[in-house]
Amino acid sequence: MTGDGTRAVRAGLPAAEAYQPPMPGPVFAAHFHLPGDPADATYGYGREGNPTWTGLERAVAELESPGEEAHAVVFPSGMAAIAAVLMGLLRPGDTAVLPSDGYQLLPRLRERLETTGVRVRTAPTGGDAQLTALDGDDDGRLRLLWLETPSNPGLDVCDIRRLADAAHARGALVAVDNTLATPLGQRPLDLGADLSVASGTKAFSGYGDVLLGYVACRDPERAGEIRRWRTTTGAILGPMEAWLAHRGLGTLHLRVERQQTNALAVAAALRERPEVTSVRYPGLTDDPAHPVAVRQMRRFGCVVSFVLPDPEHAERFLAALRLVDDATSFGGVRSTAERRGRWGGDAVPTGFIRFSAGVEDPEDLVADVCRALEVAGAEVSPGANRAT
Repeated sequence: MTGDGTRAVRAGLPAAEAYQPPMPGPVFAAHFHLPGDPADATYGYGREGNPTWTGLERAVAELESPGEEAHAVVFPSGMAAIAAVLMGLLRPGDTAVLPSDGYQLLPRLRERLETTGVRVRTAPTGGDAQLTALDGDDDGRLRLLWLETPSNPGLDVCDIRRLADAAHARGALVAVDNTLATPLGQRPLDLGADLSVASGTKAFSGYGDVLLGYVACRDPERAGEIRRWRTTTGAILGPMEAWLAHRGLGTLHLRVERQQTNALAVAAALRERPEVTSVRYPGLTDDPAHPVAVRQMRRFGCVVSFVLPDPEHAERFLAALRLVDDATSFGGVRSTAERRGRWGGDAVPTGFIRFSAGVEDPEDLVADVCRALEVAGAEVSPGANRAT
């Protein structure tokens, strides 16, 4: 099986069995009945493992690393997966390089790392800043380079292979936040990364009804270390959530294809609007990120970002939308948008919009966006100033 669609439909499923459903239901168990020596049991106490997790983890590994053996560890949220890597692998005296423009909760983890004696340097995703940040005064203790590409919410892209080669030459591991791309859009492990980390809450599960995170890697010992962190901290995924996410994978390839089509259509329409500035989407051929994105991404994702003149204009636009929900998160089958600055954690203009394209008909979606822009613009006073 080489096609993404075939792989997504079959990923992690057991062999077909007569008179049984194609995908077993979730296993709800805090403990298992163990005959004989518990050391020989596949499953013991529920915090350590669950058959429903195992199926999802096999699916994640197959999608993140088709053709080569990989290991995945699932978590109850993307932040739990990120914490397992950053807190679980880094030790006092280690140095980590993190993106300065990444997910807004990363700075909180940075503060936590620094209280444990981990040194942290930051650099923006675009350009060569991350490469430069690898060379610092760390006494040879550079341990981890964390990449987020495309970055959220700015949609900058960095060259994973180039940075992985540079980090490995300095003895460091490389982790890539693959949330926005999904494994059908980008395979960090194939590009030289040691760990691929994602919030499965977003496009991976895609239906807005599951909180989920995962870590995937090819080194079984490293995967074991991540698993031990999960067991020790109790950061475990519920079996129902694991089952829902696995069930939804059968449509992943269909969803990401339509979302990319819709995102590109919306981005192209936004480029024609005079009140809209700073449209970003890696799939646009003249986007600053496109030259790198086209080399390493197979699909460009569902998120488009752009800027409206001021927060009031942005709020009018969001209120006028009919097919797009005003909601945070992204990657769902229903389109969403939000004024990202309302949270206060991202260095973005006050009129910055993060738009997540769903799977609606592209013509309907574009028409709704353009109509909402007309409504929002009609309420602007003639002397209103444009934001820069």
